[in-house]
Amino acid sequence: MATSIQHLSTYLDNKGWKHRLEPETNRIYTGVQGEHIEHLLVVIELEEDGEFFSVYAPSVLTDVQNHVHKSAILQTMLSISWETKMLQWEYDPSDGEIRAIIEFPLEDAEMTERQFNRCLHGLVQLVDEMAMPRLKHVMATGFDLEDEDEGERLLLALQAEVPGLLSVLERAMEARKRRGRQFLSDGDA
Repeated sequence: MATSIQHLSTYLDNKGWKHRLEPETNRIYTGVQGEHIEHLLVVIELEEDGEFFSVYAPSVLTDVQNHVHKSAILQTMLSISWETKMLQWEYDPSDGEIRAIIEFPLEDAEMTERQFNRCLHGLVQLVDEMAMPRLKHVMATGFDLEDEDEGERLLLALQAEVPGLLSVLERAMEARKRRGRQFLSDGDA
């Protein structure tokens, strides 16, 4: 027995979520006020006669196709997918839209309310609380905060393994910078 869009609508009713049911397209539209996204539109969709489930947030980011930090944005999206369960990202190169999605086959199983709630809450929480702060930072700077944190963790691990190594490396890097500045000054003469 496959799942119906009407059945999924009752799960939203049970939570008291406002939504718009469109049986002709097998979609439900709902949304939430986020902390990092003012209004997060959420689309719930069934395909293949109720045998394939999707919940997604369209247009999480737009106009990325010509963004100066496009590659860093896409790389961060892939990193977030690697770090999380279920969450995937889709990118439309024609208009630069980025969407966050959770999807999987139900085949002949009916989706339970617990499964539905995990997907719905997972999408909202991961996009709003975890992904958007990182992606906004990358869009503004070209750098992922998690990459910086990873470098810091590596330095702390080195310090723990070889006490004093960071001080030696810091002095060596300063000496290298001074030699580089001196080389540039000498080359201008």
